[in-house]
Amino acid sequence: MPYDFGCDPQKDTRGKLPESFTAPWSELAMTKTCTCVYHFLVLIWYIFLNYYISQQGGDQRKSKIFLNGGQWKYLTFLNLLLQAIFYGVACLEDVLKRIKGEKDIKFMTTFRDLLFTTLAFPISTFVFLSFWILFLYDRELVYPKALDGIFPVWLNHAMHTSIMPFTLAEVIIRPYCYPRKKKGLTLLALASLAYISRVLWIYSETGTWVYPVFAKLSPVGLTAFFSLSYIFCAGIYLLGEKVNYWKWGDTMQPRKKRK
Repeated sequence: MPYDFGCDPQKDTRGKLPESFTAPWSELAMTKTCTCVYHFLVLIWYIFLNYYISQQGGDQRKSKIFLNGGQWKYLTFLNLLLQAIFYGVACLEDVLKRIKGEKDIKFMTTFRDLLFTTLAFPISTFVFLSFWILFLYDRELVYPKALDGIFPVWLNHAMHTSIMPFTLAEVIIRPYCYPRKKKGLTLLALASLAYISRVLWIYSETGTWVYPVFAKLSPVGLTAFFSLSYIFCAGIYLLGEKVNYWKWGDTMQPRKKRK
């Protein structure tokens, strides 16, 4: 029984599926079960992080950090919510696939693929890389030293470090169907524009920037920063597509609409 990963596999010249798609049923069942358990455990982790952070408003020192926009003004926290949503969808898709079969949940599988490829992977990777690059250059621009006495070290790494291994593991354990580049980059651009608009709105209403680094930039510099940030995100998106191809080859093709 071949394993449907949610894409249409290419057949070889003899009309047969690649060996990787014709593994014994027991092996495929074990793989599906392990993947489902993994997704469930990561989902619980992200739910815990979101809940833990949401409870920090009671601390007077921490509540000051969340003024003028709350915790959702920070891309880091939005990414944690995004990851929780994605792993919730992935876990649900795993369960429904075992109950109903692959053909009956194609919409769920398509949505899972689109969510991961256009948002979950590029945004988590962007958060990881941009945070640590700025942190190593001058941490006061993104995570002032005063925060060390407010947030525990483990939470900083949970928000900015562990997100990367989880994202890479997801690329390794299963292939994803990437949408057409125009569609994928457009969705990523819309998400980026939405966040930038929120950052500018918060500044216009409160007179304070979400991140200290923005206060050091001129209007031209700020425009360049936001533009380069999107280009960086787009590069991550394209890199993810290349890594997916490198790991799984060209046997996985995007679904085509049937006439």
